[in-house]
Amino acid sequence: MTERPEVWLRGRVDGYEPLLMPAVHALLQVREDIERLRARVPPAQVWMRPGGAASIGFHVRHTAGALDRLLTYARGQALDERQRTALANEEEPGEPPVPFDTVADDAVAGIDRALVQLRATAGAELLEERRVGRAGLPSNVIGLIFHAAEHSTRHIGQAITTARILAGSG
Repeated sequence: MTERPEVWLRGRVDGYEPLLMPAVHALLQVREDIERLRARVPPAQVWMRPGGAASIGFHVRHTAGALDRLLTYARGQALDERQRTALANEEEPGEPPVPFDTVADDAVAGIDRALVQLRATAGAELLEERRVGRAGLPSNVIGLIFHAAEHSTRHIGQAITTARILAGSG
């Protein structure tokens, strides 16, 4: 059986502003990568921190949280208390530790919400100014969407690398 090409090589995804296609492709790829991780990460390794590095659980949880926060700014809104609390707790495994399936389900749901927002984002909005964080740093809609997508791919890549390191250390 031939393996499918990466998402960005599968063509346009209907229903999205063409300028957002790279972000759509990136988020769809992240969703597939999370599903591949789900199949390979044993429960004991989800919250391990090899050499002090961040855990797989953190990277996947942070992907969903950062995506939510960045797209909140893209909508022109400020973060709410729930989002600030989630940010403060992203590294905590919980007691008992949250299983990978739960973290993965939350991340996939976050990606799906992001894709709904991107589908509703019109080309005319992309250069609208947006402010980020309490300091109100300057950005725009397309800048926030692009950063949300690349930030997601970066953290899932780190989760994949950590999973490989842990698989090789056993």
